[in-house]
Amino acid sequence: MNFSIVPAHLAVKAMRDNGYKNAAYAIAELMDNAIQAGAKNVELLCAEQTTQLAQRTRRRVHQIAVLDDASGMDKDTLRIALQFGNGTRLDEANQTGIGRFGMGLPASSISQCQKVEVWSWRGGVANAIYTYLDLGEIASQKMTEVPEPTAKAIPKLWKRAGNEWGESGTLVVWSILDRLMWKTAATIIDNSEFVIGRMYRRFLKKDQVRIRMAAFDIDRPENVTVDEWAKPNDPGYLSTGTSTPAPWDDKPMFEKWGGEDGYEVTHKIEFRGQQHPVKIRYSVAKEEARQGISPGSRDYGKHAAKNEGLSVVRAGRELELDDGWADPSEPRDRWWGIEVEFPPALDEIFGVTNNKQHAHGLSELAKLDLDNLLKDGRSLGELREQLDDDEDPRAPLIEIAHQIQKTRNVLRRLLRAQTASEERRDRTRHPDPNSPESRATEITRHRQEEGHEGQSDAGEQLPADQRQSQIEGELASLGMPAAAAKELAATTISDGLKYVFAEADLESMAFFSVKQRGGSIIITLNTSHPAFGSLVEVLEKDASGEDDASLRERLTTAAGGLKLLLMAWARYEDEQPDGPRRNQAQETRADWGRLARQFLNKES
Repeated sequence: MNFSIVPAHLAVKAMRDNGYKNAAYAIAELMDNAIQAGAKNVELLCAEQTTQLAQRTRRRVHQIAVLDDASGMDKDTLRIALQFGNGTRLDEANQTGIGRFGMGLPASSISQCQKVEVWSWRGGVANAIYTYLDLGEIASQKMTEVPEPTAKAIPKLWKRAGNEWGESGTLVVWSILDRLMWKTAATIIDNSEFVIGRMYRRFLKKDQVRIRMAAFDIDRPENVTVDEWAKPNDPGYLSTGTSTPAPWDDKPMFEKWGGEDGYEVTHKIEFRGQQHPVKIRYSVAKEEARQGISPGSRDYGKHAAKNEGLSVVRAGRELELDDGWADPSEPRDRWWGIEVEFPPALDEIFGVTNNKQHAHGLSELAKLDLDNLLKDGRSLGELREQLDDDEDPRAPLIEIAHQIQKTRNVLRRLLRAQTASEERRDRTRHPDPNSPESRATEITRHRQEEGHEGQSDAGEQLPADQRQSQIEGELASLGMPAAAAKELAATTISDGLKYVFAEADLESMAFFSVKQRGGSIIITLNTSHPAFGSLVEVLEKDASGEDDASLRERLTTAAGGLKLLLMAWARYEDEQPDGPRRNQAQETRADWGRLARQFLNKES
């Protein structure tokens, strides 16, 4: 009897469910090995054949191969490469590149197929050596160790299908593809190109490696049906020459958040006596990318939706796109990009899995509302000390996760304000004489006739261009895009409106602010106040998206009523004389906003 602690034939069967998301991620493991070994060219080759299915025939993938022109392997290295948990980079000193765990080749292969064959050579393909793993033989216990590599010629099929046969290299072939989710070569290549282009975007952009993806008929390898080269796929959309659809294929669709020098923030993490850098980069969609009707439904908008989340980069290669940092119910999350990059030395801190597809340490922090945890007076340092006391390896990541959460929320508010600006711009193109702003302006005119003067009224005597300039300047200072600020200011003057609404993340406890500019009163709604999300957004979003005409009308009336209430307060404050009464009105607005925040905060 066999009393091994882990019987190999049972362990390998269990290892098939090793967490690879799909074939693209499994194929990427083979490419990792190639790139780590110095490959300049890597090819994904899909051999198809016609298969009879019930009453019809279909083209199906029969075998998949990955070919590279890297340094190749000798007999011992090749044999080790097919062992689970063994490899040449297990020593800490060698863990500086994209490889590490010694699981990639065998684990990724058996996640998709029952048989994996490997040829490797140095000094020309005529010197190729060969070995393999076969799950059928392992299950029957016929195969108990990796067969010793022997000289074996590369099959003519692959010699004819591949382009780059270097003096050295490796060919990995999968067959008996019983776990493959995608059945056709075109589907495999389409999905792999998107994922692999994103994983290796740094290498592709710098021309450090070229990745070819080809499909052909297994009986006629010269009959190539698909032949493509992977393009970089940048989820931060700051690169050119990428797979992003036109017009953003040759120009960045996003811009750096924080400017050229401020978009990258570096943290230092001390681990095992050494300091290691962790870099975070932020980007946000350009206004022109989000203009017009339904930008998310355009090809580039759909592309961005597939790149939604936090890009986690390890040693220049994307580990994963963690969608836990995005909100699936918020379509605007596609329009920001955040990337965090760390070295392999911090794998334990980040919780990198052995299939290099997940950093669970960082991902788990996405589920925590760190701002809420800090509301009881604790500092980030105290929270980290608590995690340290619990021997939680995530402790050094608290500050990083908090900064990512805070900046992501700022980007969300900016995008929300951009959306509101676009909607407001559309309304100014088609002004409504019955709008709340028009009604409030008419009421204010009656009050002026009755002798009620406001501080803003004197500004109405200024030249129109000067009034417009003052309003435009204030709106721009609140973060409104320049074109939207200019158009809204011009419409306010041309339509003779007294009131203007804007949205911004105010450094204040107040729900809204009141300012007099160019003879008008600018009311700025504080997007970080809970009343904004609980009331303003709910009314505006539901009113525009509601199918029931009667309910939509009631919601629109409610949204207008809220605006009228705020404009009434703004005029009340505007009519107060300089001195104690005006100061008291402003303080009351701030105090009421603070109290409203307490009432509306769900966690309070």
